[in-house]
Order: sequence, then structure tokens, then C-alpha cells
Amino acid sequence: MRPMHRFFLLIVFTLSTLSGTNCSAVVRSGTEDAGLQNTIKKSFKVAPGGTLTLNTDIGTIEIKAIGDNRVKVEVFRKVNTWSNRDKDEILDNFEISFDQHGDDVGIRGEFKNRSWWDKIRRKLKIKYVISVPKEYNVDLNTSGGSISIDDLRGKVRSKTSGGSLTFGAIEGPVYGRTSGGSISLEGCVGTADVRTSGGSIHIGNVDGNVDAHTSGGPITIERAKGEVVAKTSGGSIKVEEVMGAIEASTSGGTVTAHISRQPQARCYLKTSGGSVKVYLAEGIAVNLDAKTSGGHVETDFPVTVQGRISKSSLRAKINGGGPELVLRTSGGSIYLRKL
Repeated sequence: MRPMHRFFLLIVFTLSTLSGTNCSAVVRSGTEDAGLQNTIKKSFKVAPGGTLTLNTDIGTIEIKAIGDNRVKVEVFRKVNTWSNRDKDEILDNFEISFDQHGDDVGIRGEFKNRSWWDKIRRKLKIKYVISVPKEYNVDLNTSGGSISIDDLRGKVRSKTSGGSLTFGAIEGPVYGRTSGGSISLEGCVGTADVRTSGGSIHIGNVDGNVDAHTSGGPITIERAKGEVVAKTSGGSIKVEEVMGAIEASTSGGTVTAHISRQPQARCYLKTSGGSVKVYLAEGIAVNLDAKTSGGHVETDFPVTVQGRISKSSLRAKINGGGPELVLRTSGGSIYLRKL
């Protein structure tokens, strides 16, 4: 083989080898280095009974209750971009600050440059994982992300502009607001005040009053010792046991309620698209006012009716009469059963 020919083959082999090496590096970059992960860790010594206040422009929040008298904070930050320059700029533009006053701890996450909001929020992921003493109060606010809270003894306030709310067994009152997501509460002592603009609501055992509102989804309440207000614009409502007065209304679904104790005030249950089913414990006294535009009225209780008997309406005293029990539906039947 002539020297010039051998030289040419050597150049081709070298270029192909280098090209293969570069391609391999690009693949590794795509799988390993496309996202930058960065974690901040902080710890604060506190006593039970303090308050954690967290306000952030973006991020999910997870609260854990532990026996230690410390607030332990981990902030996980991830930037999804290929550009190293963008990674640094994005992290620098989202500032996270901490402060402590006595047993109270404050955390704030905010964008320095608000004009970067649309550019950053799709590339930056923030997650707060925070451990607090078993007896501690929390006040949480995020403009984008879900919030979950373990079993806790204290007051709970939480608000998000987009995400679900999940609460464990809370020994204290619960306040929750979300503009788009479901709400789940295992139970609480005190008032449960929860609202969502789009999602289901499930509430367990509440030793107090319940105020639950959703613009689109079903509502389920297992047990409430106090009064119940439950309203949805699109879904069924089911209250398995209520010991106080109840107001439940939906624009589309069935309303079911079990009233286990004598109510001291007016009860009102209404649906525009479904049936109404009420189960009364033996001996509960009410003035029944039931009316339907698209079905009939049935009752297991003996009643005395004066005047004309109608299949679609019934006004009568149950067990001698008491507070009003008003039942309405525009698209179904009404059933009054013994519990």
C-alpha cells in the first residue's frame, strides 16, 4: 500500500473514532446532566407550641411530625435545562430565606425578578420537606404545588393556587384552600374549613363543625360531631353521620345524610339533579318539608297528613315535630328512612 493511501486511511479512522466518542458524550449528557439538582438543609431548635410559617412562589410542601424538638428543613431544587448558564441564573433568581423568632420559624421562597416567572416556573421544581415537633402549628402558602401534612397537634392553615391538600389526623382546627385540586382530611379536633375550586373532598372524623365547598366534585364526610355545611356545583354529597344541623346542596348528584342526634336548628338538603336520602335515628323530632319536581316522596315514619295527599310533596311532623327538615330535588325522588 502506498504511503499516501495509508495516511488517508489513518485520518479517516481517527475522525470516526473521535466522532463516536463525542456522540457517546452527548447521550450521557442527555441522561445525567440535563437537570441540575441542588439541596438546602437547615435545622432550628424550638419548643412545642411554636409556629412554622412558609410562603413560597412555587413548590410542593410536605410536613412531617416527629418527636424531636427541632424544625428540620430540606429544600430540593431541580432545574430542567441543558444550559449551564440558565441553571445558575435560575437558581440565583429564586431566593430562599429563613428566620427564627423564639420557637417560631419562618421560610420564604420568592423570585427576585418577577418578569422571569413564565420562563422559570416551567424549568424550576421546588419541594419543601420539613419535620416539626408533634405539637406545632403550621401556616403554609404556595402559589403552585400540593401540600401534605402528617398527624399533628396544633392549628393548621394551608393555601395553594394549584394542587391537592392532604391532611392526617390533626388535633386542632384545619383551614384549607386550593384553586385546583382534591382535599383529603383524615380527621381533626375543631372546625374543618376546606374549599377547592375543582376537585373532590373527603373528610373523616371531625370533632367539631364542618364547612366544605367545591366547585366541581363529590363531597364525603364520615362523621361530624357539630354542624355541617357541604356544597358542590357538580357531584354527590354523602354524610355518613352528623350530630348537628346540616345544610347540603349540589347542582348535580345525590345527597345522602345520616342524622344520628336531635338537631337543634333547621336542616336543609337540596339537589338539582338526583335523589335525596335522609336516615333519621329513632326518636328524632322534626317538621318535614319535602318536595320534588321529578319523582316521589317516601317515608318510613308514620305521619298524619291534612288536606290533599301528593306523591311529589309531603309536609308532616315526625315524632311530634321539631326543627325544620327541608328536602328538595328537581330531578329525583326523596327518601326518609329510619337509621
